[in-house]
Amino acid sequence: MAKHLKERKPVEETKAADKAVRATVEDILEKVEAGGDKAVREFSEKFDKWSPENFRLTNEEVEALVASLPDEVIRDIKFAQTQVRNFATAQKASMQDVAVESLPGITLGHKHIPVNSVGCYVPGGRYPMVASAHMSIVTARVAGVKRVIACTPPTDGKPHAETVAAMALAGADDIYMLGGVQAVAAMAIGTETIEPVDMLVGPGNAYVAEAKRQLYGRVGIDLFAGPTEILVIADETSDAEIIVTDLLGQAEHGPTSPAVLITTSESLAGEIPAEIERQLAQLPTAEVAGAAWADFGEIILVDDINEAVREADRLAFEHVEVLTQNPRYFLEHMTNYGALFLGPETNVSYGDKVIGTNHTLPTKGAANYTGGLWVGKFIKTVTWQEVTPDASAKIGEYCSRLCAIEKFWGHKEQADLRLRRYGGKNVGLGAK
Repeated sequence: MAKHLKERKPVEETKAADKAVRATVEDILEKVEAGGDKAVREFSEKFDKWSPENFRLTNEEVEALVASLPDEVIRDIKFAQTQVRNFATAQKASMQDVAVESLPGITLGHKHIPVNSVGCYVPGGRYPMVASAHMSIVTARVAGVKRVIACTPPTDGKPHAETVAAMALAGADDIYMLGGVQAVAAMAIGTETIEPVDMLVGPGNAYVAEAKRQLYGRVGIDLFAGPTEILVIADETSDAEIIVTDLLGQAEHGPTSPAVLITTSESLAGEIPAEIERQLAQLPTAEVAGAAWADFGEIILVDDINEAVREADRLAFEHVEVLTQNPRYFLEHMTNYGALFLGPETNVSYGDKVIGTNHTLPTKGAANYTGGLWVGKFIKTVTWQEVTPDASAKIGEYCSRLCAIEKFWGHKEQADLRLRRYGGKNVGLGAK
């Protein structure tokens, strides 16, 4: 039976903060819808101390920012984007249109159509999230989205050159130096100068995540995202140094980021607290990572790998690292996760930054029902049907009777009209 050697802060303690976030976001969305560009500017001034003449960067401004960077930075960004593009291209190739004759004379099909416009949010805040430009913009372009715009907040009162370069190299049509809820609202609702999009994607803080939740339905979204999560599954073949390095490496995202160890080894579990303290003493982001571990860190001791699978599936975490003798056992048996990282040679940082899989992944239990952002999220799978006259008469008889069972007389008449025209039957409301 699973035993919790360290538990996280009770969920109830976070509910009051969540309620305050909801109210703040609702107010901002209402004001942006009513006030347009003026409201967006007021919120940008309030939250980011940022009010340029134009939030949209000109081509000349973008080119100057890209040119200001060392060649190695540009090469590194291009390398990462190539990996993301290559994997997204392979994913798209797996999506095939379908056409099948289900009965003689009845052809059914589906086809894949990219959404027409997407707004990509690339966070700044505590860290400028350069890699989020790759994950959203590159993937949308591979999917075939016609119009891709992107927003990112200023960093230290000015555009962050590396982020802007990544957005431009990824293929954004328009780049706006605009952050927070006001950016998401402007893209989804539209203003006098920003045409609204059909879909919003990209991570963000609690306010951005709540804005996407409230806007869902008005626009599509990639997924509901909360603080980043990491789960490490380890046995006696692993060691405390690598486990703690990878736990804290994700905990530094923010003070509410859950970091959990599931292990079959009691002796290994006992080494973790001291190793946490040792590494925090050296980590530049220790203040954030330490707070996350203190409030949202867990150590769970299990009897065997089967119980480890059950506990991991119960948590349904965003990132799952498997540091066990047979990592592929978890690939074969786990069902709830955003992304798996198998063996000590890989890690979540590779997935976040460069390896090619998408880093926008489900959190807060959403892995129970969805995967992360991928090329298919930008594509609508729509159906079509085509029927010959003889087949219409045949299928119409079934449809007519089934509609009568449900007392849908207008539906029944649609079938009966075809029976009269194509089957020579004297049926229906208009029969003579």
